[in-house]
Amino acid sequence: MTDQTTTQLHRNTKARLSELGLKLPETPHAAAAYIPAIRTGNIVYTSGQLPLQDGSMAGTGKVGSQVTPEKAAEMARTCVLNALAAAGGLGDLDHARILKVTGFVASAPGFNGQPAVINGASDLLLKLFGPNGEHARSAVGVAELPLDAPVEVEIVLELS
Repeated sequence: MTDQTTTQLHRNTKARLSELGLKLPETPHAAAAYIPAIRTGNIVYTSGQLPLQDGSMAGTGKVGSQVTPEKAAEMARTCVLNALAAAGGLGDLDHARILKVTGFVASAPGFNGQPAVINGASDLLLKLFGPNGEHARSAVGVAELPLDAPVEVEIVLELS
């Protein structure tokens, strides 16, 4: 596949999601006193997104004890889909550039594989957006997350 063809694939986000067997969920609703995403100029900041699927948590517990790192990486992908749904309500994702991903992993004592878990989010963004999916990132281990979620992801992106 040529670079031009790759670029064209990533300009139609819905088609690319479909090729991957995925779709964006409904825009997530805020669970407290915040909004799912906010735009200033061309920059969109999403609130932290949990691995909610159809309103239910995809799993709960600490990564490294109750949740495997592989399952947590899948949940990080779900978080990214939720974040993209929130951002998509504020502009066209077809020309998005991902700037920053911050991932939080509810970690069992001694678990230090947070980067591998958040790779689930990063890898999906790279598949969806190609070079525009390259981003800065933080992967942080935490003691607890809301609703006993194993992972939470927020993104910052530029819409043109």
